[in-house]
This record gives sequence, structure tokens and C-alpha cells, in this order.
Amino acid sequence: MYQPPAGARDLLPLDVAQKCWIEQRLLQVFQRWGYHRIITPTLERLDTLLAGGAVDPQTVIQVWDAEEGVLGLRPELTASIARAAVTRMEGETHPQRLYYNDNIFRQQPGHASSQHEFYQAGVELLGSSGLLADAEVLLLLADCLSELGVQNWHVLLGEADLTRSLLRPFPEAVRGSVRRAIAQLDRVGLANLPLSPELKEHALFLLDLRGEPAQVLQKVSQLPLEPPQHEAVTNLKSLVEVLSKQPSLTLDLSLIQTFDYYTGIVFEIISDAESGQRLLGQGGRYDTLLGLYHPQNEMLPGIGFSFNVEHLHQVLLPLGMLPKQTPASHWLVVAETASAIAAAFDHAHQLRQQNAQPPLTRVEVELSQKSPDDIRSTARQQRIGQIAWVNAQGSVTIESLA
Repeated sequence: MYQPPAGARDLLPLDVAQKCWIEQRLLQVFQRWGYHRIITPTLERLDTLLAGGAVDPQTVIQVWDAEEGVLGLRPELTASIARAAVTRMEGETHPQRLYYNDNIFRQQPGHASSQHEFYQAGVELLGSSGLLADAEVLLLLADCLSELGVQNWHVLLGEADLTRSLLRPFPEAVRGSVRRAIAQLDRVGLANLPLSPELKEHALFLLDLRGEPAQVLQKVSQLPLEPPQHEAVTNLKSLVEVLSKQPSLTLDLSLIQTFDYYTGIVFEIISDAESGQRLLGQGGRYDTLLGLYHPQNEMLPGIGFSFNVEHLHQVLLPLGMLPKQTPASHWLVVAETASAIAAAFDHAHQLRQQNAQPPLTRVEVELSQKSPDDIRSTARQQRIGQIAWVNAQGSVTIESLA
């Protein structure tokens, strides 16, 4: 039997209808907030996708082009949008509000049969920094989840630069191991690292910087902070105040994102559905990424997030809001005789043109030579509402199947 390759899958019509239901509602929210769609290539040069070393090359699915050499399938959208913004949109006013709805490709080393193709929808807010921009992106995110009707979700909020700076006391030889253990919440692994008692205590302190925002901010404020660290803590306090009306916010200064280009706040959206926790989306601030692609290395701030459409689908499916079947056609047009075929197609065209804009009128032409009773039976099974019987003179008899 012919099957798709490992890590790939087919989406059948009902899958697509449910996926489109989710995406259309997200895009409506993005547009209401003034964001405009951008589409970037599926294939990019490898150096673009690696984001200046911030993305692990092992996650990029590589292809060979006879002229370009090694190219890669995008493992995420932010780097491609950053490249497009600074090379193709120079001179545009800022901020630039951009959104996307595309597929991405990512391989996981050591997991050959795991999924390789994913679908994401998200936004990038370019050219604006500070509290207002951070708050806009997080409130937009909350608006999207409200529009979809997602229940029982919360945001994990961290600060990438602050967390990196708090890791500086560790020797460089073990800093990566400390970071991985913290990111994986591996208390046992952290305790077994070759660290002095003071550094081990500091590592466990960082691991526990997670919980109710006011309490976490109080704990970290007790550290001997340098001016940039103190500024980051102050900014977090202001942001937490703006977001105080949001359902559930957990401040997690141990949060470390997969992509290493984040420079400010980072966040994850977690669902606490009965089916288990799922990562619905993630994002953060990246104020140095665009400078990697700018011809003059000019820095431009940016912040964004992406939703994992598959995970949204899995969370929404049990709630009964997604379509349970594909849309039915409104009309079935039947040529009563062979000499009526041209007239039948002409009538079907007229019906389609009556509602050429959404909501569309869906019209099918009967292609078989079945008896009238069999045609009626099949139409009812397919939930078609009306049949138009067309004769050779172009006269139409309408029959309702309601």
C-alpha cells in the first residue's frame, strides 16, 4: 500500500473543514487588530533559517538545489518574516503589524517517525518595543483564544535576557547543562551536576522561580541585581499589572524557549483540558534578530507569537464547536435527457453566480444516469436541499427535499 512518508500525513475534507474553522476565526481577530498577512517562501537559504546560530541546524529539513546549493524547509516563520521585513519593506512606516497562516517543517533528531509538517498561525509586531507593544501581543493572544472558545488555558511568562543573566555565575563548561536541566524542570539532574554548594543552591533557586507573579517578582528582587536586571524586573511588574484581568498568568523565570533569538519576554500558552496539557502556542520578543538580516546591521525591535493549529484542533474537538461534517451543497442540477446537458450546466452556472461571494451557493451537477428515485435518495444522503430538473428546452422544475 502506498503511504505518505514518515512524519507526513493527509488531511481529509472534514479535517480541512475543521482546520479552516479555526484559522478563519484567528485571521478575523488578527485583522481586527490591524494586522496584514505576509507569505514567505517555504524554502529559504540555510543561513536565513538558522537565524545567526539561534536555531539548531538539526531541526531543519535540508534539500539540495543545483543553483543555490543547500536550502532548507522553514522550521518556523519568524526568521523568514524578519528577513523579508528588512530586505523588502525598508522605508515602510513602523510599527509593522504582520500575520501569517502557513505550514512549517521540523525534524526531531532521534525521532524518525515523529511528525515533520505542522501548521501555524501567528503575528509579528515589528518596529515597536516597550510595555505597550508587549501588552498588545499578549492581549491579542487572549482575544484569539476567547474568539475560539478555548477553555482552561494559562500563560507562562518569562524573561529571556533576565534568565540568561541569572545563569552567568555558572562556569561556561556546565552552563549549558544547567540551562537544559532548568528548561526540562529536571531537579534530580540539576542536583547531580558538578557544582559547588553555593552554585547548586543558586541553580535550585532559579528552578523554583515559577508561580504567582507577585511572589516570583518578590523573590527575584531579593537578589543582588545589576541595573539591566533591575530594569527587566521593573518592566515585568508593569506588564503583569496590565495583564491582571487575564484568566491565568504564571510568571516562570525558568522558561527557556526552543529558539534562542529571544531577548525580552517569552511566553507559552498551555491548555489544561481534560485530555491533558497541550502547548497551544509560544512567542516572545526578539530585538536583535532583524539586525542579522539588515544590509547595514541596523537593529529593529520585534515581538510575536504562533499558535499550534493541530493542538488547538485537539483541544477544541471535544467541545463540540468544530464542524461535524463538510458543508452540504444547496442544489443538485439534473439534466433530464442527454440533449439537456448544456442547459443543465448553464443553469448551474446561473445558480452559482447568484451568490458568488461568501456565503456561497454550492451547486453540483448530477453526473450519473441513475433513475429519478435513486437521484433523490443520493441527494438526501448528501444533505442537498433542492434539485433542479432541467429539460432540453432549458425549462427548470424545482423540487425541495426538505
